[in-house]
Amino acid sequence: MSKAEVWVGYLPSFYHGIRDMKAIANAEGAELDKLDESLVDMIDQYYPETATWALSLYEQDLSIPVNPSKPLEHRRSVVISKMRGSGKVSASMLKNVAQAYERGSIEVSVQPAEYKVTIHFRDTLGIPPNLSDLQSAIEAIKPAHMAVDYALRYLTIAEVEGMTVEQLTATTQDRLLGGGA
Repeated sequence: MSKAEVWVGYLPSFYHGIRDMKAIANAEGAELDKLDESLVDMIDQYYPETATWALSLYEQDLSIPVNPSKPLEHRRSVVISKMRGSGKVSASMLKNVAQAYERGSIEVSVQPAEYKVTIHFRDTLGIPPNLSDLQSAIEAIKPAHMAVDYALRYLTIAEVEGMTVEQLTATTQDRLLGGGA
């Protein structure tokens, strides 16, 4: 329902048949529709999960290099990760940062005796599309003496043997270990 129809609904019924009132309602309704869209867009900018044109402002505030050529989802994940990555570094914090980049299941394990953190990608096959951004974010927040390993998941021989010809044809090479190079 347009704002014009809503506006006319508030008027007494004897105005409904007047041609001039319909013209005014249509003109005002179009402007009210634009205003409503602008307000929704403005509210979207308050949250990095939905921001579009305000992402560059978040990036500037967080000292992230602004790169408009990157997809919005990648830029959002960098902003969200940077916002989550403040305070004492722990496995749960690293997991929160990593999950800002990856929608699949992630497991983070810390081996303090070896000075190492391992980030396991459980659901994502192959190399995640913005792994370099994730690596930069993790590098920026982890303690300097800790090394980070990224355990990527690839299709196993058993999984490939269980696939149909159609599934094999649709599978890209980057989902196989050593593929995509």
